[in-house]
Amino acid sequence: MSFVASRTAKVAIPAAQGERYEPAVGFVVTGVMAAGKSTVAELLAQRFERGVHVRGDVFRKMIVRGRDPITPELGDEALRQLDLRQRIAASVANDYWRDDFTVVLQDIYAGGALANVVGRLEISPLYVVVLNPRPDVVATREQQREKSGYGEWDVERLCASFAEETPRIGLWLDSSDLSPDETVDEILLRRHDARVR
Repeated sequence: MSFVASRTAKVAIPAAQGERYEPAVGFVVTGVMAAGKSTVAELLAQRFERGVHVRGDVFRKMIVRGRDPITPELGDEALRQLDLRQRIAASVANDYWRDDFTVVLQDIYAGGALANVVGRLEISPLYVVVLNPRPDVVATREQQREKSGYGEWDVERLCASFAEETPRIGLWLDSSDLSPDETVDEILLRRHDARVR
């Protein structure tokens, strides 16, 4: 049985507010570059009757002048802009959830950023999924992508630092041998492991 099928039916509320769908939930999908976050988050959001995919990186791209690059050595301005991007993304996710959409918020939340973004989300129930494929799989996926995210970054070193510095909350899923659809199936099957509140 799919997670969508187990959701309760619409509950009528005053027409001025439209129809209410229960329950709206939230997911945070994170991992290193080329872990499959965007694809998996999009497919996951599509599994719900009212699903939204919030891409955190879009808020960085909106800065057309004065954008500080994300590099291995982040300066003060880059860190400030990164925090701004995360704050805006969480605010947008909260707004969609308040309007009865299931939200899938996706971005790279490494180290303390994962706990920070979870703390900024009002969404409940909330599920955190860390896509954690092997470094060799990440390197292969990076080579197959049209865009290149790594540049100055070393794949193995980034995977290692992400795993060491990021708190072990939610579901850490080795998606190395899973297709995107199989990854979504596994997330929904194991959502109790992913729940953080």
